[in-house]
Amino acid sequence: MTGVTEQDGGSRGFVAATRLVAEREMKVFLRSKGFWIGLAVIVVGLFAISILPTVFGGGETKVAAVGSEAAEALADTGLEVREVADVAAAEALIRADEVKAAVVPDTTGESATGIRVLALDDPPNSVVAALRTAPPVDLLDPAEVGQDQRQLAIMVFAMVFLIVGMSGTAIAQSTVTEKQTRIVEILVSTVPVRALLAGKIAGHSLLTIGQVLVIAVAGPIALRLGGHQELLALVAPALGWFVPFLVFGFVLLASMWAVAGSLVSRQEDLGSSMGLVMMLVMGPYFGVMFFSDNATVLTVLSFLPFSSAIAMPVRLFAGDAAVWEPLLALGLLAGTVVLTVLLASRIYSGSLLHTGGKLALSKAWAREE
Repeated sequence: MTGVTEQDGGSRGFVAATRLVAEREMKVFLRSKGFWIGLAVIVVGLFAISILPTVFGGGETKVAAVGSEAAEALADTGLEVREVADVAAAEALIRADEVKAAVVPDTTGESATGIRVLALDDPPNSVVAALRTAPPVDLLDPAEVGQDQRQLAIMVFAMVFLIVGMSGTAIAQSTVTEKQTRIVEILVSTVPVRALLAGKIAGHSLLTIGQVLVIAVAGPIALRLGGHQELLALVAPALGWFVPFLVFGFVLLASMWAVAGSLVSRQEDLGSSMGLVMMLVMGPYFGVMFFSDNATVLTVLSFLPFSSAIAMPVRLFAGDAAVWEPLLALGLLAGTVVLTVLLASRIYSGSLLHTGGKLALSKAWAREE
């Protein structure tokens, strides 16, 4: 009975110490201007990505017109009009990406304006908005998610992951600061080293969840202001998956940021230990951005732990992932998180009190007590 009591007491002590460190980390960063500036950058970036393409559309939108009625409707709209002989010619221009859309005569009697708008796979909101009365829109290759919508989703998911992932540098910087000022020696005399690591990860993870909640509120507002209301229903399932992927992904990176900070004793040396973690943050970002049109590569990226937080929500948004795929990807990510945290805990314990130059990982592993 005594052994059980001591074990329970030790567990409670570890939890209490972890909570104490987590509260300290959160209070420090909530008082930091950098934290609020970073959050503001994310929110402003969301609004910029959603609104600026509508405001600065890259010049006049090119539109094909079939018949005098269509040409008259497009007069004084500010659109670049190209008159063609028939609907077939207009469709050919759309498929060749020479025009954004086409305004053609309505032969069904459904349109009160006598015209219809043709587009490839995305409703041409800028064209419809330029007309006095919104006519019906027909898509030549209707898809659940258009290419423009897909690119917008990729940019949003990738940008949020990049900024949140890079925010983990604060863990490395705070660890080095504690070592440089010798505060860490006081901390480890009262708090177990593993509780110190767990508290840092827990505190920053809670801050990340708070950031995600702000993004979840700001995102729909930005989409509405940018004229992307149709995206809200489509993005909801993907956003629901993005949150757990982002949280697990951050915990994975947070443990590595903490190790990067523990291996050095001066802020000047921090860059030499952060290279690998930087690659693991930037790699998925560029991988998804560059290979967004390659279904095979994107599928592989959606199952790799360090890139699944971006790639899998993008595939879910596009409707390219089966029901079981996000479950498997999240399971792989969670398993990698557990393994990485265990490894990080040992290395962190062996390197936290090290002073001098950068400590090699092998030596930190051997020094673990």
